[in-house]
Amino acid sequence: MKLFITIFFLVAVCNTQAQDSSFFTPAKTVEGEFVDFTVDNLGNYYLLSKDNQLKKLNNRGDSMGVFNDVRRYGKLYSIDVTNPLKVLLYYKNFSTIVVLDRFLNIVNTLDLRKQNIFQVKAIAQSYDNNIWLYDEQNNKLKRIGEKGEVIFETVDLRIIFDEVPSPTHIFDHDGFVYLYDPEKGFYVFDIYGSFKTKISYKGLTDVTVFGKTILGIENKIIIAYTTGTLTERRLPLPAGLADYQKAIIQPGHLYLLQNNSIRHFTF
Repeated sequence: MKLFITIFFLVAVCNTQAQDSSFFTPAKTVEGEFVDFTVDNLGNYYLLSKDNQLKKLNNRGDSMGVFNDVRRYGKLYSIDVTNPLKVLLYYKNFSTIVVLDRFLNIVNTLDLRKQNIFQVKAIAQSYDNNIWLYDEQNNKLKRIGEKGEVIFETVDLRIIFDEVPSPTHIFDHDGFVYLYDPEKGFYVFDIYGSFKTKISYKGLTDVTVFGKTILGIENKIIIAYTTGTLTERRLPLPAGLADYQKAIIQPGHLYLLQNNSIRHFTF
């Protein structure tokens, strides 16, 4: 219920088409030379330094863990903190997923190449605590287990689509799996792999999904699209917030990587 109310508030705010910064209230700033970051649903920060060190801070700024084992895996490609107790790090160049606990200690390492999976750009936590990925070599959405074994896979999507997706993001929410290809839009499946619909939002950045609401940024405008009601609301970013390197949008919260800091706003 709380999430529904917060999303409703977000949609209501977007409907105002506000042009000033009065809707955005500064809440916190974390200083540092970061190249990437994310925030989990508990408000914990995961901060990636230019040296590829990953640090976790709680919402009070206290250190919760550091992951330094970077030489073995190279450059970190993506971080999934959907489940704060099971952090997923993806190292694309080595086709390797590293699973961390809540203190950023290694729990497991999955070499996808051992499962003959070589071309993956997107992974995500699944509803059953396993891992979704999209295998571009055989054009299948797959769910793998803790040993890397394939638990489930769709049919070859070339059978269904004239143009297959090349997703950069995967989201598992409320019984649906969303694949996002910035050039083609969202492809929505149920958790059993049946294709449901295609949503033609192209070119969005900083995308995420909460419940049945898709959030993203297009031309410095926050977009909230609710699939159940087919409604769209837009909220322009004020000029002072429009220059950023990365944004994380959560219902009622906006986090920006901006000017060697992470800035948190509520709205």
